[in-house]
Amino acid sequence: MENRVITPDRIVKLGLAFRAAKALLSAVELGVFTALAESSLDLDTLRKRVGIDERGARDFFDALVALGMLERDESGRYANTLETDLYLDRQKPTYIGGELDHFNTYVYPHWNLLTPALRTGKPQSGARATGHYPALYADQAALETLVKGMTGGTLPVAKALAAKFNWQNYKTIIDVGTAQGCLPVQIAHAHPHISGGGFDLPPVAPHFGNYVREHDLSDRLRFYAGDFLQDPLQSADVLVFGRVLHNWDIATKRMLLKKAYDALPAGGALIVYERLIDDKRRVNAAALLASVNMVIMTAGGFDFTGADCISWMREAGFRNMRVELLTSEYSMVVGTK
Repeated sequence: MENRVITPDRIVKLGLAFRAAKALLSAVELGVFTALAESSLDLDTLRKRVGIDERGARDFFDALVALGMLERDESGRYANTLETDLYLDRQKPTYIGGELDHFNTYVYPHWNLLTPALRTGKPQSGARATGHYPALYADQAALETLVKGMTGGTLPVAKALAAKFNWQNYKTIIDVGTAQGCLPVQIAHAHPHISGGGFDLPPVAPHFGNYVREHDLSDRLRFYAGDFLQDPLQSADVLVFGRVLHNWDIATKRMLLKKAYDALPAGGALIVYERLIDDKRRVNAAALLASVNMVIMTAGGFDFTGADCISWMREAGFRNMRVELLTSEYSMVVGTK
């Protein structure tokens, strides 16, 4: 067998991966993809449109070309790719850049504190670390960034969930921790017989109301104000915990699952969707890194496997549990009462 030459290339590439990530995040922040939504632009026009200095502009845009985020033709004009035009133009309903803005302003800076988080086991994210969301939500700018970020992250999953779950067997849905209400909006659009709404803290109400009105669904979806740590959950045929359980320690996870069981009617269903860690903990790096993110951001949160979630749901009383893939990163665990 021929001896394989071992190089450090993969190590170095991973060590520098933050540069590509930050280039994309800054491009979204600057509105590069929105600027190119109507037509291709030459270097100087694009530079002026997004408000950056001449120094570094060409290399920045060409780096986005090399990363597959932009295209450049023979005359030097820049254009969006099919993906960036669909998902990163702020004017399109398919826009997911809100989540990238959230990464840029909140998550990315905190990852610089990973080492102290690992050394101490303590979160590095201030008030949000202990789940003190009312204090966080008092900052309207932070709240707007957060709810738009949740919409950006939810949209692809919500579309998949609308297609893959058997909604014909149910009439109502409540999305717990709903933010702007992206998930119930997508479900209601796809299934005209579904009504319900979203459950979240009171300051989120106007953001939910505006988003639902924009989608002409105010007659079928409403906001239910409450604190799921303190209050009972709103009842519906289907309850959804989307990227909720990972924020909390195991005792709180179990408490929330029991609240969901109590709120459901007989025959009702609970859907939990998360980046599930694979059972052998070897393959799904995105889920494992998401769990590391919880070390930085929360006092006790962690991601988990499908088998973990099923065992907790069984303890709460659920039956007929199953795990189903929704997107390349997200899966749902479904159980019935």
